[in-house]
Amino acid sequence: MLVSALTGAVLVSGFILYQTYFFTFNKIDRQNTQKGPGPVSSPSEKYTANAFYELYGGAAGGVNVWVEITENDEAGNIKTIYYSNAKDDFSMKWLDEDTLYILNDNPEYPDSDRSIRLDVTKEIYDENGRACQSLLMKDEFERCYQD
Repeated sequence: MLVSALTGAVLVSGFILYQTYFFTFNKIDRQNTQKGPGPVSSPSEKYTANAFYELYGGAAGGVNVWVEITENDEAGNIKTIYYSNAKDDFSMKWLDEDTLYILNDNPEYPDSDRSIRLDVTKEIYDENGRACQSLLMKDEFERCYQD
């Protein structure tokens, strides 16, 4: 009985550590997504921002939103810079060539504001903070914001 309990504890701990420190945005369920606002091009069209909605939990569930930035050069790199629970009011606009403002708010609930301005070259936002703790993603950003 003790061996079974210890084995179970080790497996659960290992799973939690794996989920925390080896997280990537590649685990987003891209099969059940809806296109959100976008594309929104940066002033010189160096970048394009696209938003996507991910439904979860069935009829009683909710919606997550993520924003991908595409570099409009030969490489065409795509990276996720924003991931959060979707609110009623969502939009994106470029403030300058490298800074994207993401509005994600529900005015009826003052604590629901997940809006942020991000330097797309070195900042990301993950509401849950998993990307901020991930060892696999630490080279993709200089600053990570979480709620």
